[in-house]
Amino acid sequence: MDWTTPIDAYCERLGPEFWSEPVNAITNGAFLLAAVAAWMLWCRQAAGDGGTLFLIVVVACVGIGSFLFHTVATRWAALADVLPIAVFIYAYFFLAMRRILRLGLAWSIGLTLGFLAASYGVAPLLSGVLGSSAGYAPAALAIFAVAAVAARRCPPASAPLALTGAIFVISLAFRTSDIPFCPSFPLGTHFVWHCLNALVLYLLIRILVLVAPVYRAVDRTDTNSR
Repeated sequence: MDWTTPIDAYCERLGPEFWSEPVNAITNGAFLLAAVAAWMLWCRQAAGDGGTLFLIVVVACVGIGSFLFHTVATRWAALADVLPIAVFIYAYFFLAMRRILRLGLAWSIGLTLGFLAASYGVAPLLSGVLGSSAGYAPAALAIFAVAAVAARRCPPASAPLALTGAIFVISLAFRTSDIPFCPSFPLGTHFVWHCLNALVLYLLIRILVLVAPVYRAVDRTDTNSR
């Protein structure tokens, strides 16, 4: 495999040049803004929480990786784009199991591995409808599923998760419509995905910060009871 092979996957791109997707490239700044906003929130309310800080760093990496893909646009840049996103999805799912649903370590690891396997099994089945966005559909479903269970196990997180899931579905719609609407809207709609998805990542981190005091209280109780 030639990792330097050019990739033309988005409506805005008209050639192999570095700035052939200027709007798609620049709007990756939204991820950096989301990371900065999340870090400021972390400093105020969750300083010392290593798991949340890790996610914040990953959000910044999402922005950098996506910028590379929408400028360099090669196979190695595509890998730099998708890997941080995958890391965020599965790391967040694990932390959600632990901190929102308050499951034990073994259950959290098992369910995360199960979610990983299910994601790779379900995504190909949806590719005919969602195209390249099919890989994100399991993440959207997971947000709504966790929101539903959280209604009983962690009520403060339930409604914010459902709202975040709704925004994520809207952002996926813009990502999916990029190529189909290209003839009538040459700029494409992928840049809206960047902006909305950056908001989604920030809101997801904000939810973890919101439930952090409850999680720490439960964790101390579990530790004291051993």
